[in-house]
Amino acid sequence: MISPRSDRRRYSLASAAVALLLLTGCATNAPADPQGTAATAATPSSTVTATPTTPAPSPPTAPVTPAPASNQLPVLPASAPVSFTIPAIDAGSELLSLGLRENGSLEVPPDGPGAPASWYNDSPTPGERGPAVLLGHVNATDGGPGVFADLRSLEAGDTIEVAREDGTTATFIFDRGEQYPKDEFPTQTVYGNTAGSELRLITCDGYNPDTGQFDDNYVVYAKLAV
Repeated sequence: MISPRSDRRRYSLASAAVALLLLTGCATNAPADPQGTAATAATPSSTVTATPTTPAPSPPTAPVTPAPASNQLPVLPASAPVSFTIPAIDAGSELLSLGLRENGSLEVPPDGPGAPASWYNDSPTPGERGPAVLLGHVNATDGGPGVFADLRSLEAGDTIEVAREDGTTATFIFDRGEQYPKDEFPTQTVYGNTAGSELRLITCDGYNPDTGQFDDNYVVYAKLAV
C-alpha cells in the first residue's frame, strides 16, 4: 500500500484531468442488469439526488483555492484506505492503490469476476480534506455484476464505510449521484477542492448496445459524517 503524501489535498487538476479517460477499461460485455446501464443510456444527464443540486460549473483553468481554515470542516489525519463497505447495497471489497500509467491515463482495477475497487492514490486519503476517489466496475468480463453495480440504488442516509491503515473507519453519507457523458466529464466538479472530507465513487454507465461500450460515467458524491 502506498503511503499518503502530505500535500495530496492540493494535487493538481492537470493530473485530475486524466479522469476523461476514467474506466475506459470497463468490461464491454452487456451488463447483467440492464437497468441503470442500457436503460439509462437514453438519458445521460439523469440525476439521483438526496438534496437539490445546481448545474455543474465549467472546469477552471487552475486549482481551486481551499477555503479559509476557520470555515473548514473537521477532518481525519492522513491514512491510506484498505477496504470499503456499503451496507445498504451489500457491496464491498479490499481496495487496490492505483495511480497513473506512464502515458498519464488512470490505472483502473481489473475487470474480472469478483474484482475489487481501487483508491486513486493521487487523491486525498478517505477522511482527509478534499475528495477521495474510489474506482470500480459496473460489470465484469463474464457479464456478471461488478463491485459498483448497484450504486444507483443508494438513497439519502445510506453510508459508505472506508477502513483505513491506522485502524480507524471513515464513514461517509450519500449525498447524490450524477451521470456524465465521458466526453463532457466535469473534472473540477468531481476533483476540485472541498471545505471538508468528501468521497467520490466512480464507475461506468450508459451502456450502448450498438457499440458494446459504456458512453458515460456515474459518480456518487458523499460527505464525511461529523
